[in-house]
Amino acid sequence: MDIVLDKRERILAAAARLIVRNGLQCSMAAIAEEANVATGSLYNYFDSKEALVLGVYTRVTELMTERLVTPPDPASSGEEPVQRYIESYIDFIWEDADRAVLFDYLDNNPLITLSDARTIFSAFVEHGIAMVEAAQAAGVVRAGPPTMIMSFVRGSIRNTLKRRRMTETTLSATDRQLVAAMCWAAIAA
Repeated sequence: MDIVLDKRERILAAAARLIVRNGLQCSMAAIAEEANVATGSLYNYFDSKEALVLGVYTRVTELMTERLVTPPDPASSGEEPVQRYIESYIDFIWEDADRAVLFDYLDNNPLITLSDARTIFSAFVEHGIAMVEAAQAAGVVRAGPPTMIMSFVRGSIRNTLKRRRMTETTLSATDRQLVAAMCWAAIAA
C-alpha cells in the first residue's frame, strides 16, 4: 500500500515541479519521466491531465489546510486568532517560492472549475469565515462579508510577497511584521 501512495506522491510532486517550470504545457510523458514512472502508470492514478492538475491543486490545498486551520481557542480574543493566521499565512507563502508560484498559477487555472475549487477549499474557507465571524462578534474586525475580508488578506499577502521576491531574496522580520500590520490595519474595526 505504501508503494502506491509513494508513486502517487511522486507523480504529484513531479507534476508540481513541471507546472512551476513550464506551466501546463508539460506533457503527461514529461511528468512520467520526471516522476520516474511509466507514462501508462500515470493513468492508473489520474484518468486525465485535468485530473492530475486537480490532484496537484488538492495536495497544495491539503498542505495549506494542515498548516493554517487551527481549532478555535475559546480563551483567546477575536483579534489573536486572526493575527496569528495572518502571520502563519505570510510564513506559508514565503517559505517555499515554488509552492507560492504553483499555488498562484493553479489559482488562476482554467482547468479547475469554480465548483472544484469550492470543494477543495471548503475546510480552509469555512475556517476563515468562522474566524472572521468570531472576530466581528468580538468587535475587533470591521463589518463586511467574511469571505471578502479573508480573500483580501490572502490576496494582499500573496501579491506583496510575490513582488518582494522579484526585488529581494529575503523577507526580514521587520518587513514580515509590516505586512502583517498592514493586513490587520486594513480589516480591524
